[in-house]
Amino acid sequence: MNRAYFIALFILFFAGIVLLPVPSVAGNKSPINIEADRMISLEQKNSVLFSGNVDASQDDVRILTDDMTVYYVKNDQGNQKVSRIKCVGNVEVTKGEWLGTSNKMEYLSKERKIILNGNAKAWQGKNLVTGNTIVYYLDEGRSEVIGGRSSTTLTPDDGQKKPGRVKATIIPE
Repeated sequence: MNRAYFIALFILFFAGIVLLPVPSVAGNKSPINIEADRMISLEQKNSVLFSGNVDASQDDVRILTDDMTVYYVKNDQGNQKVSRIKCVGNVEVTKGEWLGTSNKMEYLSKERKIILNGNAKAWQGKNLVTGNTIVYYLDEGRSEVIGGRSSTTLTPDDGQKKPGRVKATIIPE
């Protein structure tokens, strides 16, 4: 088989493993269940901070983290709607056999995207993709993996800085 065939096969397979299945907070009527060691409501900032062993779930999506801040907006009737969610520390997101981890996570409801930031990793079965940031656009069904290292390295040849890289490990069946 020729090289172009293998490249096309790799791109199709890689695109399939980085499509992150993430929560659909906006439009999903299922309850969001959150447990933590502590909760602080900050009404003036339209947010609620959950800290310590945070465990949040909606349908089959589960988020584990050290700290989670849920930001909301109020409509004319006084009802609250989640506008974004920020997680900091030991972030783990699961849905089915998909697992994503990072140092930080942000879900933006209006843009309908989730951002895993800082040592971001995503597994689909045994396959792994890593980068500094993984962004998933829910409505477009596309994702981006950006830079593999949080810092740059010097190349031995000319002392030039080399930017971080994305890494994928695909395990054949």
